[in-house]
Amino acid sequence: MGVVRWPRLLTPTQLCQLIRQQKNPLAALQIFDAARSRYPSYRHNGPAYATIIDVLGSAGRVAEMKGVIERMKQEPCECSDSVFAGIIRTYARLGRVEDAIFLFRQIPQFNCVSSTESFHATLQILIAEGDLKEALRVFVDGSRRRGVKVQVRSLNLLIGALCRKNRSDLALEIFGEITELCYYPDRETYRILMKGLCDDGRLDDATHLLYSMLWRISQKGCDADVVVYRSLLEALCAEGRIREAEEILCKVLKKGLRSPRSRRSFQGCDLGAIGGSLEDTKNVINGALVGGGVRSLASYSAILIDLYSEGNIADAERLFDEMLHRGFRPQASAYDAKISALCRAGRVEEAAAAVEAEMPERGCAPSTRTYNLLMQGLCETGKSEMAAGYLRAMDSRGGCPAGKETFEILVNGFCCERKYVEASRVLERMLIRGFFPGDAIYGRLISGLCATRRAYEAVLWLEEMASQDRAPAPSAWHALVSATCAEPPPSTAWDDLAASE
Repeated sequence: MGVVRWPRLLTPTQLCQLIRQQKNPLAALQIFDAARSRYPSYRHNGPAYATIIDVLGSAGRVAEMKGVIERMKQEPCECSDSVFAGIIRTYARLGRVEDAIFLFRQIPQFNCVSSTESFHATLQILIAEGDLKEALRVFVDGSRRRGVKVQVRSLNLLIGALCRKNRSDLALEIFGEITELCYYPDRETYRILMKGLCDDGRLDDATHLLYSMLWRISQKGCDADVVVYRSLLEALCAEGRIREAEEILCKVLKKGLRSPRSRRSFQGCDLGAIGGSLEDTKNVINGALVGGGVRSLASYSAILIDLYSEGNIADAERLFDEMLHRGFRPQASAYDAKISALCRAGRVEEAAAAVEAEMPERGCAPSTRTYNLLMQGLCETGKSEMAAGYLRAMDSRGGCPAGKETFEILVNGFCCERKYVEASRVLERMLIRGFFPGDAIYGRLISGLCATRRAYEAVLWLEEMASQDRAPAPSAWHALVSATCAEPPPSTAWDDLAASE
């Protein structure tokens, strides 16, 4: 630990600043520990604990982080639920899911009034790990705990997980119990379950679900509901149940969308008379859903995002042009969906053109997420140099700062192209900004530098890790040893003399 300028009187805010200034997480922990001895009247509060836990967690110092958490349990200060949610996500990132579950069950022993956010974070992690059985157990236990307010978004996680496992029957049972528990489904609930039922071929159940939606949340109509209706209508047409689709479309246009009085006598359209392919029928359905009610930015955006997520870029572009022709200004979420779809399709030049030309021309500013999506796509197609150019664009644009994820995308991209010198430069900028990469990134860069006979630069990064009291993985050590042993020893004066003779 270097020289620390302690203030005459210490506050938790000042301590947090001192901790953040430390490059070595253990030095930050020493400052945290020394505060109590230097200032007898000082007491740590929740934000101070949150700061040191975040620093230790980002550096992967699990043992030290656990020690601080245990001390926090003994303190009378109130602990924020967001602190525990962050710790749980840190455990998950480090592959310690059991520790995350254990901590969630220990929260009642802390001075924490609410644990709703940590409950949701635990569910997210278990579902992402595919451990649905443990997720259901945590859900049941958590819903009975005081301080946990079960939200619809948590129920949506469970319903979505069941649908992905083709158990929409169980998802439908949970949906049926939602109102009995005094919870109310939202549009996302209906969207997830509708797609699951249609994918499983349970079209009759999906039809009943749509009618319940019309009665419950769409009596006054909502433009973004169109994505829910669209799933069922297209599934019915795919199964040849055209007449049922026509009947449902007619009811949706009458009751499920905001529409002017002049259109309330709308009798639907004859889908069977189109005579084209299934794609033509889908286009007619999309047009009817957008144009059957009051045309709005919400309805256009909802279907656009759906089409792009399906990879249906051609139909999405046609609808995009129609939206622009009618004078609607696209939202950033629609452009994010477009850029993501273009990158998945390998059309990264078009994605770049959308960010560079289309968005500024239409008054839509790219966000950090927008740039990250584009840079990820460029790196995956071997265009990391081009992606690095957008890092400079982010620096010059206000309100769009590059984050830790941005730098990690670039470092990994350059490493994939074996451009380890360029990766080193990006990593240097990352550290200057105060972002600390994981051990995996350090290890990958060290191994790559060794493989390209740059053992000296690799040793410098090893020293950087040591300054943070971290160590690379065994594979990186092996690469370092192999590279060092493979390099010829430096020549001496005697060698030069012998060579001249």
